[in-house]
Amino acid sequence: MEEIVALAKRRGFIYPSSDIYGGLANSWDFGHYGTLLKNNIRDLWWKTFVLDREDMVGLDASIMLNAKVWEASGHVTGFTDSLIDCKNCHFRTRADHLIENKVEGIKVEGLSVGELTRLVKEHGISCPKCGKKDFTDVRKFNLLFETKMGIIEGDKSTLYLRGEIAQGIFLNFKNVINTMRVSLPFGIAQQGKAFRNEITMGQFVHRTMEFDLMEFEYFIRPEAWEKTFEYW
Repeated sequence: MEEIVALAKRRGFIYPSSDIYGGLANSWDFGHYGTLLKNNIRDLWWKTFVLDREDMVGLDASIMLNAKVWEASGHVTGFTDSLIDCKNCHFRTRADHLIENKVEGIKVEGLSVGELTRLVKEHGISCPKCGKKDFTDVRKFNLLFETKMGIIEGDKSTLYLRGEIAQGIFLNFKNVINTMRVSLPFGIAQQGKAFRNEITMGQFVHRTMEFDLMEFEYFIRPEAWEKTFEYW
């Protein structure tokens, strides 16, 4: 991976972000050729799924949304990972990944933090970095980036940077119906930035806190789901 990162930087594709100030983990800047490559992929996707189709419309929703959007969607309480730290070397990782990588055949999806903590201790799981068996208890880690809106300290409203871009599509469904004169089946497509307060670092551009998404939601009548599924 180090060789790929070095080559990408040397050829002007990708640079470590904030590099002259020590960098920022999991953040990257696209250079000239990286920007051209990313834009070519983005433009081809948009042409294929929006411009060349009669059943798809485009949307560019806001990055910052009312906090109630993420509360209603379940992201505030459910968009979480299980976090665990090594007390010796301070290595931080997802507890579910740690357990499943160390214990053959085990699946931990849906388990509580207490149950995950118990499994780490019962199986004597060691830190993949230093080899010690001294972990903190597992705790929940929300993936949404929280920010504040307002100018007066103590009187600011909580906002979240979007963790995915589908919510903007759902929020504007009625607006699209009323203004674009579409009828089922049809899709709403969007491209844009999303943000996730990721635990796992060090996987180059494959796992970052800020990233570009391209997706569409396709709306159909319930009785037509099998035909539509086969079509796509």
